[in-house]
Amino acid sequence: MTDINLSDTKAGSPISGQTLPMGYNENTLIELIELLFFAYRDFISDPDEILETYGFGRAHHRVIHFVARNPGIRVASLLDILRITKQSLGRVLRQLVEQEFVFQRTGSTDRRERRLYLTDKGEELARALIAPQLERIMKALDKLGPDSENFYREILYNLINESDQDNVRTLTKSNTGKK
Repeated sequence: MTDINLSDTKAGSPISGQTLPMGYNENTLIELIELLFFAYRDFISDPDEILETYGFGRAHHRVIHFVARNPGIRVASLLDILRITKQSLGRVLRQLVEQEFVFQRTGSTDRRERRLYLTDKGEELARALIAPQLERIMKALDKLGPDSENFYREILYNLINESDQDNVRTLTKSNTGKK
């Protein structure tokens, strides 16, 4: 890997003119960005291998995950969470429905709503996809100690766009039972 050495005061620096958090320099922050890339690469690698056996990709994974966590989720809500086009979601959903991982029902109060649920086959796939990720998270938290969960959680929340943090907190807490 190429070593990128940027001075904190160098003109044209990605963060020139910004105040750095105490004790950090630009190179340290860039290393943290790189670690996030590598962590994501490895965190997603096990599910990617499983998905490949079905001819699925990461969009399928995200749909399976959020439908598993939110049975009966409206298609409109899923679009809002994933921030993908209706066309992209339609293609992924069509495959998941045709291969019997997901099924749709119309809403009970609004017949225009499409509500999504996993089939037994879909639930099995969701468990297979999340199992290696749970293992990675548990190992990481275990290495950091008993108070690491809140620290880890806050770092991740703070990486989310500020305008969406409350929404994400509500969505994730409704799934963990924490209020």
